[in-house]
Amino acid sequence: MENVPSCLSSFIDTGSRESHRYYLARRTTLEMLRDRGYDVPTSEIDLSLQEFRSVFSQQPNLEQLRISVPLLSDPTKKVMVIFCGNEVVKKPTATRILQQITNSADLHKLILILENKITAQAKQHLKLCRVKVEDFQITDLLVNITKHVLMPKHEILSSVEKDKLLKKFSVGENQIPRMLETDAVARYYGLEKGQVVKVTTDSDVTGPLVTYRCVM
Repeated sequence: MENVPSCLSSFIDTGSRESHRYYLARRTTLEMLRDRGYDVPTSEIDLSLQEFRSVFSQQPNLEQLRISVPLLSDPTKKVMVIFCGNEVVKKPTATRILQQITNSADLHKLILILENKITAQAKQHLKLCRVKVEDFQITDLLVNITKHVLMPKHEILSSVEKDKLLKKFSVGENQIPRMLETDAVARYYGLEKGQVVKVTTDSDVTGPLVTYRCVM
């Protein structure tokens, strides 16, 4: 810092790299949950890095980073997000996680944020969970991919809208271009097989171009 001009010093982050990573990943996760229809306070998403560090410190406690929010359409259904730290997630860790959510009757989805790999045994053990379990690498959440300038707009159709679309074009579900369930956008929105997405791409030449994708 001694050799940095004063006009640039305000742009240099002197805090811990760890807290910065957790700040970015937690913010993207909150945005993802909001876009999935969960009741996420705007104040949580709008926290600055400095405010985040004042709340969670330079070395955030993983327990404090946890997120639990209800669906706007059905407050009796909640999602829980657990940050797993930098250790490899093995079967004993998976067992502890399942024990922690045993009494969460209103839980309908669990999301794990990983900083290391998760073993095949742990993944298999998590299948015993009564709710759907998703996992993301923390590096995949440092940036919100849906905000990229080149990313088309994605809108998830309801079952009614999907039926109208199929009738309008007289096509079957298997005739719609596919989007894999493992696609980054599909994972961001938590899409499942059979759901249809309206994709709008802006073009300076042709104007808005609308296509549809069915998750497979």
